[in-house]
Amino acid sequence: MTKGCAIVTGASRGIGAAIAAELSKLGFDIVVNYSRSEEKARSVLDEIKKIGGNGEIFKCDVSQRSEVDEMTSFALNKYGEISVLVNNAGIAQQKLFTDITSEDWNKMVSVNLNGVFNCCQSVLPSMIHFKRGRIINISSVWGTEGASCEVHYSAVKAGIIGLSKALAKEVAPSGITVNCIAPGCIMTDMLTHDFSEETLRSLADETPVGRLGTPQDVARAAAFLAGEGADFITGQVLGVDGGFR
Repeated sequence: MTKGCAIVTGASRGIGAAIAAELSKLGFDIVVNYSRSEEKARSVLDEIKKIGGNGEIFKCDVSQRSEVDEMTSFALNKYGEISVLVNNAGIAQQKLFTDITSEDWNKMVSVNLNGVFNCCQSVLPSMIHFKRGRIINISSVWGTEGASCEVHYSAVKAGIIGLSKALAKEVAPSGITVNCIAPGCIMTDMLTHDFSEETLRSLADETPVGRLGTPQDVARAAAFLAGEGADFITGQVLGVDGGFR
């Protein structure tokens, strides 16, 4: 018997894929959300099924509210209840602040921050009805510390933290927890695409534990926050950064 459904946005690769697999091990049916790569999403679902899990894939651009509502309706019709929402979908970009265009800014806000708003607001009526639920929002160490040449990214990740803390207070009486994970430097396609090997080595050296993080490091934190041991934890920011901040 499963524990209900967990929607994981941006789950076709990296941190999202690892979280989907880890939550599956806990007994959740998984909605593997993706926006572009159906092939990668199916591969993630295949891996989940290999370890005895269950789920479905669903194409959805989280910046589009109508698509998010369709995903929520799909999950409710398929599984009856959404127990966990993990807002992981996001984009990144490196640019000098003076080079950031209005289009760059609006896209960053639309996907990374509006996407969290859309998904939270879409699933909450059901969670409130059942008087239970877990929302886990993926921010970043740059949302707490700020990053040069990533002002727009840092701003939206800080916004996710503020949203999480405020929403946690609002929905706590309904038995719903809202927490935030702030990963440090995690070895994903996004990181390796944006940084040279020399920069990656430098970031590892700057991390007190002496290495870069893995998607599984973040996934285990998400599994903890989704599990029974986190019933009394809400409105918190859990840094998974090897002591970076």
